[in-house]
Amino acid sequence: MIISRTPFRISFFGGGTDFPLWYRENGGAVLSTTIDKYCYISCRLLPQFFEYRHRFVYAKAEQVDEIDEIIHPAIRETLKFMEVKEGLELHHDGDLPARTGLASSSAFTVGLTHALYALRGKMVPKMQLALDAIHIEQNLIKENVGSQDQVAVAFGGLNRISFSGENKIEVNPVTINREKVQQFQKHLMLFFTGFSRSASKIEKDKIEKVDQNKDVLREMYKMVDEAIRILSDGDLIDFGRLLHENWLLKKSLSDKVTTNYIDYVYDIAEKNGAVSGKILGAGGGGFILFFVRPEDRKRLREALSFLLHVPFRFDFMGSQIIYYTGNGDIE
Repeated sequence: MIISRTPFRISFFGGGTDFPLWYRENGGAVLSTTIDKYCYISCRLLPQFFEYRHRFVYAKAEQVDEIDEIIHPAIRETLKFMEVKEGLELHHDGDLPARTGLASSSAFTVGLTHALYALRGKMVPKMQLALDAIHIEQNLIKENVGSQDQVAVAFGGLNRISFSGENKIEVNPVTINREKVQQFQKHLMLFFTGFSRSASKIEKDKIEKVDQNKDVLREMYKMVDEAIRILSDGDLIDFGRLLHENWLLKKSLSDKVTTNYIDYVYDIAEKNGAVSGKILGAGGGGFILFFVRPEDRKRLREALSFLLHVPFRFDFMGSQIIYYTGNGDIE
């Protein structure tokens, strides 16, 4: 039995510059962190006593004999990629709902790949997990996704992730002292809007508008290093103000990023202490992050009492194998 644990992520700056169509020619970078909310994947070799060869339990349950019969695209394509020939049983559990802007899909793919490597008795570098997941999602499943989520959840921590060329990726941890990290966390509040959305459809719209959004993407790219400078030796409130500028730019990438309801929530938050905020992930729904002075946290929470507030802390470990028993490895 193998159990992998892979964190979800919050992206602050640079989203959109992590699409291969953009960074292969222009370069890209993001600033993001992972949080203590996780995707858990447990898997084991399935004994040959059942009427089916494979069993997968997530929001649904599948029992199949052939990998091609699998409905779940990430499971199907990951098992093909890993050339799995043995019967498998797999269970997925998540601390937060899927399709809500926290990279749950990439956490699933990274976590599943990690678990399958472990089932073979192999421990691979975090970058390998990230690159495998990028290949599976972009080339095999053919999702309209960038390359930041897979790297963020594989590595964990608060990082500047840069992209260039043909998947040339570098991960540079943002080094700030423990007290500054704690203060930074106290300025962040996460709320669930109450509904999920299809990220792929929204990202497809952004990809189709890359040429007309060049100036916006260049400006968003510049904000990454400015945000890191502020975290290193600036006033945290300036980080919040910069995040608001980033939100305005993000909304201009596609009319699908925000909705009247999201704008309504943002307006209430601004009137009740929030310095800034942004919808996480592609947009359109899911989780919304607010930057707020610690003394205004209670006021903001009361004003947004109609939303679910999700307390969190940063995660610095990335994807891990948290349980391993070698009861028959994949050959």
